[in-house]
Amino acid sequence: MDRSIPMLLIGLIFGGGIGFTVAAGNGITLDGHDHADPAHHGHGPASVPHEHAAPYVLPAGETAPTVTLDVRPDPSSGWNLHIDTTGFRFAPERASGPHVPGEGHAHVYVNGDKVGRVYGPWMHLGTLPDGEVTIAVTLNANDHRPLVVGDRPVSASVIVRN
Repeated sequence: MDRSIPMLLIGLIFGGGIGFTVAAGNGITLDGHDHADPAHHGHGPASVPHEHAAPYVLPAGETAPTVTLDVRPDPSSGWNLHIDTTGFRFAPERASGPHVPGEGHAHVYVNGDKVGRVYGPWMHLGTLPDGEVTIAVTLNANDHRPLVVGDRPVSASVIVRN
């Protein structure tokens, strides 16, 4: 009896399963881009980033969130970024969940490239490029939509010289 067709089918099933497992483990999905690759999620607050949904527009006024930044050299290495907000609470326990007014996380950019998410007011930045470096932060809803007041992103940036 020829076993080549059953063996081919078994190989396809196991090979496909292993391929999907490896892809999922590396953040690759069937929606056409790699969720683990920061380059697929925007190129800084000045551009319209590729997010999972349109921005979350908030009304202007006293309750609108704000963000300011302070960046200082770390005594050991790199830089320490402090993100100060008003009208906004970091909510790591609800990351990637539904939007809840007044809470979420931040996205951090160095020279326009997203370097990560932040779930609290402090972040250590390692080695930065030489020369003038722009560090920017956007506030984002739990579901990753950038927060916008009127037509302006809730963001801040500073320039440091490395």
